[in-house]
Amino acid sequence: MSTPARTTATVTGAHLVGSVNLPSAEAVFTAVAEHLGEHIGHIPDGEVGERFYWLQFQTLRFDRTSGLQRLGDTPYLIRDRFDQRPHALDGSVAAEDLILPDLGYATAAIESYRDFERLQKKGVVAPGTRFQVSLPTPAAVVGVFIAPSDRAAIEPVYARALFAEVDRIAAAIPHHAFQVQWDTAVEFAWLERAVLGGVVLEPWWDDVLEGVLARLADAAAHVPADVPVGFHLCYGDVEEAHFVQPADTGVLAEVVRGTLARSARPLAYFHLPVPIERDDAAYFAPLAGLELPEGTDLYLGLVHHEDGVAGALRRIAAASTAVRRFGVATECGFGRGPAERTAPLLDLHRQVIEAAQG
Repeated sequence: MSTPARTTATVTGAHLVGSVNLPSAEAVFTAVAEHLGEHIGHIPDGEVGERFYWLQFQTLRFDRTSGLQRLGDTPYLIRDRFDQRPHALDGSVAAEDLILPDLGYATAAIESYRDFERLQKKGVVAPGTRFQVSLPTPAAVVGVFIAPSDRAAIEPVYARALFAEVDRIAAAIPHHAFQVQWDTAVEFAWLERAVLGGVVLEPWWDDVLEGVLARLADAAAHVPADVPVGFHLCYGDVEEAHFVQPADTGVLAEVVRGTLARSARPLAYFHLPVPIERDDAAYFAPLAGLELPEGTDLYLGLVHHEDGVAGALRRIAAASTAVRRFGVATECGFGRGPAERTAPLLDLHRQVIEAAQG
């Protein structure tokens, strides 16, 4: 590994992507407040319960939707939890007439916020800290679980249902108390033309980048204007590995610029992954011309449990050759790592920030 110059950037604080391996939302809020304290201004609920494996539980909602059927006879299982056979229209109803059940996101967020609010009133969670609601993009869910022939027809139906979940959350939780994060991962498989199972992953529209950017701007627009909204840009996390390694931050920077340009509302932050071996300035070089508006933060996922503070500081130093101000995070959520890693990893965020701030 290279040894870049001394850190010159301002490291602002920590960001948690979403999943945390603890048994309950209350446990997550308590642990994060204890281990990170003033270094974090927003806390997710850890995506506990059925959300453990990100969006996989949405297949169970499709199973309950009249008009959809599974295709094929042989399930492809991920960790023996979910039937991965795709869903398709069964011909009994048109796509626009599908009635999806409660997707589960609003119910989970509202329940978790009760714990968050109670802990904040008790002084466990600091005043001013926001509750973070992390959601998948509609295109990600449709692109993974719907058969290719029906994706274009079902996408607007699913998007309306997911945006309705946002409306329910916004109606139940005070707007000053929470923020929304759109998890953007499958989109990078399309943008990078990743190959999984011998198949090139492709969307159902022609101009991949333009279609992605339009959908991200639309997702941001469906969050109330007085609720902060950010984006977790991700290269996948299957068994703690990306579906393809980014050559550098070029595609990520392009998505950040394009989303900012198309969004009719302010965006609170972008989170970008940094592979563990990338402590070289070349990885971060495309970020050098990135101009973020006032109020839009950048978080770099450069904290890795494998090489601790020293490794993170090398990556911070490399990043500081292109970016002058950013916060730190892991590349993705860490809810599927060993439970005994959780507290040390939270501590590692704090240690990295304090070391970088001198």
